[in-house]
Amino acid sequence: MDIARFFDAEFAEHAAVTAATQAALSQPFARLVAMVTEAVQQGGKILLFGNGGSAADAHNIATEFAVRYKRDRAAIAALGLTTDGGVLTAIGNDLGFERVFSRQIEALGRAGDVAIGLSTSGRSPNVIEGLRTAQAAGLQTVAFGGGDGGRLGEVSDLMLIVPSKTAARIQEMHILLGQMLCGAVEVELGLVDLS
Repeated sequence: MDIARFFDAEFAEHAAVTAATQAALSQPFARLVAMVTEAVQQGGKILLFGNGGSAADAHNIATEFAVRYKRDRAAIAALGLTTDGGVLTAIGNDLGFERVFSRQIEALGRAGDVAIGLSTSGRSPNVIEGLRTAQAAGLQTVAFGGGDGGRLGEVSDLMLIVPSKTAARIQEMHILLGQMLCGAVEVELGLVDLS
């Protein structure tokens, strides 16, 4: 294997997907920032969830909101529904793995909150069920996906679909978009001055 060639090819693909994502998602991203900002201003919270790498991304983004992104500021209510081992294993064992997010949304979600589900394929049954439950409860639903979006359009008020079929590139864009969301919401709420 030619490591240098592999290295360059990965960076080239990353750069191409970054450019395509920037071109495709400017308007949906602006809508997302407005949606989350309004929810937070009205006392709502952000619930994020996904599987595997997407679970880690959901947890990371929730942490950035709750703690801080760029500078110290007031906390923003956000939860990653991917980190409580007791809750996840109890739901998985007692109710089934497809309900690990929907059951938490039943417990924690309220009308006016924003539920953000991450699924690179758009076909994760538990993410789809979580978004479906959120919609039924009056939460605003957002999907971060990739490729053709899978089934996310069935259960999402807003979709940010990365134009790639490569899971690694999709996840790279998801964490970038999530961190950008944190920074933009901080500014929109007047919690951080960029000057």
